[in-house]
Amino acid sequence: MNDKELQEARTNPEFLNYLETREKEAIASENLEILYEVLDNLLILDLEEVRINKIYETILRVAFDDIEDRLNGGNKLSLLNDDIYLIRAFYEHAIEKWSNENFQGAKELFFILSRIIEDKKLSSAIKIHLIACAKSIDMDKFQDTLVSQDQMADDEVYGYFIVNFRVDTKEYISENREILGDLLDELGHMLD
Repeated sequence: MNDKELQEARTNPEFLNYLETREKEAIASENLEILYEVLDNLLILDLEEVRINKIYETILRVAFDDIEDRLNGGNKLSLLNDDIYLIRAFYEHAIEKWSNENFQGAKELFFILSRIIEDKKLSSAIKIHLIACAKSIDMDKFQDTLVSQDQMADDEVYGYFIVNFRVDTKEYISENREILGDLLDELGHMLD
């Protein structure tokens, strides 16, 4: 959308009514797909921060409850179904913590994700994030030194996640296996 289209959407009463109705439906149903649809629209249109925060808080609450149920049931998450919204919520929350230099909080979330995702590429990418948090590398340095800025996600399913790096993922994980082992000792109890 260009600036003119954004302004039209922000002032179109029909669209704004639709969005408000969809927002109420999303909150009532606690459907992550609809919640993210509403959140993305609110963010694109740069609408009221209170509404954005309410939707985001609902997403986190629903996602954390669902992931807790999955952990208790021993079930893994897949990118091939609606689990992607659970993964996205957890991932974005970890990124938020990391951006605020809450390395411990980010580490815990990335650790859980790395253990419950079925997708090998994303799980490996999250381990890179996890290692960086364990080394207290801030988000800017991580972006500057490890993330490949040239590559777009090679599959749309990875569009919400950082999965392309300047380093060989397998080698980097292997070189840092001791850190990952220490993290398993430190955080493994979270999966019990």
